[in-house]
Amino acid sequence: MAASVAAAVGGLRRAIRRSPPWRSPSRRPLSSAPPPAQASAVRDAFLSFFRDRHGHRLVPSASVRPRGDPSLLFVNAGMNQFKPIFLGTVDPRSEMAGFRRVANSQKCVRAGGSHNDLEDVGRDLSHHTFFEMLGNWAFGGEYFKEEACSMAWELLTQAYGLPEDRLWVSYFGGDPKAGLDPDLESRDIWLSLGVPASRVLSFGPQENFWEMGDTGPCGPCTEIHYDLAGGMGAPQLVELWNLVFMQHNREADGSLQPLPQRHVDTGMGLERLVAVLQGRRSTYDTDLFSPLLNAIHQGCGAPPYLGRVGAADEGRTDMAYRVVADHIRTLSVCIADGISPGMSGAPLVLRRILRRAVRFSTEVLRAPPGFLGSLVPVVVETLGDTYPELQKSSAQIANLVSEDKAAFLASLQWGRSADHRSDPEAPGTF
Repeated sequence: MAASVAAAVGGLRRAIRRSPPWRSPSRRPLSSAPPPAQASAVRDAFLSFFRDRHGHRLVPSASVRPRGDPSLLFVNAGMNQFKPIFLGTVDPRSEMAGFRRVANSQKCVRAGGSHNDLEDVGRDLSHHTFFEMLGNWAFGGEYFKEEACSMAWELLTQAYGLPEDRLWVSYFGGDPKAGLDPDLESRDIWLSLGVPASRVLSFGPQENFWEMGDTGPCGPCTEIHYDLAGGMGAPQLVELWNLVFMQHNREADGSLQPLPQRHVDTGMGLERLVAVLQGRRSTYDTDLFSPLLNAIHQGCGAPPYLGRVGAADEGRTDMAYRVVADHIRTLSVCIADGISPGMSGAPLVLRRILRRAVRFSTEVLRAPPGFLGSLVPVVVETLGDTYPELQKSSAQIANLVSEDKAAFLASLQWGRSADHRSDPEAPGTF
């Protein structure tokens, strides 16, 4: 019996470490119940929960263009704009210096740099270059582990109505080499909230100790996972929410020192949460993407999107759908925030994103002229109410996308005729 339990726990540890992409067929719902709230309502419910029930101040998303942080190509996490607070460099005269408990939905781009999902987009059912990160923060010890875990559990099980028996949690199991004890406080908090011990798993620093970088504030984290299988066979766990408890500082010599003030930093991807709440096996099967996928089908005349991956995706048609839908969202958000396709740094990454979208739309989907620009209003319709800068820049975004696409198509045609295969962006290298 003990051996079988140990084997089962080992399997679950491996499942969590893999944070598996949505392995089952994307079009099969998780349940027969009708999809609940739309993505906009899911986002609003998160913000309202922390504002109205727990006194958080709502702050707008920062631009995806980093301000005063040369270490980043793009803002890639909800905590980026609060780094001055964590590092103790915040201007005491600034508005941010007065922040105690805040929440927001942050626009994030992960393409280029150390967080780069670009080449994975389209190949599976879950990767994105642009996504929204829902987060709540408590600065300077405003609240800590017990309150953060309790709020998260309340939101998921009561506000969103997720079944408790499908939620698992992980916590930091310690690191003897670094002199760090297990985070038994977090473990005991989850047990007190009613999570069975069999669904509370401990992991080492690779999984459950979060660090901003080589130096700076860091600390143990606890993660909440959702079981996609729902009791039908072996658990299929996908991470929903990461709660980070910043209580150490990593010094230049690698040592850890206690922070004078402790902070809570949490992040939950909206796209993944919406997929779970809408009973979908893929983030692309939610209403965050279905308007774009429908527009692509109507605009190209390609076969309907079927959510296939790998060898089953004949001609890579479904991969092209996902690439184009993801990339036009990223392009729209970045251009609205002042990053245009260019020749170095973040603009170069954006240029590569645009050219990848062009290749898939023209060579796989056989899109007509002006097609990518025609998708911009669809992005604005789905995201513009939350991020009004998209509404203000809609025409500019469409023009930039169309102009750069035309230039790229001309160079692509020249590359074909000259067999210019030395170009790293040459056709055929999707």
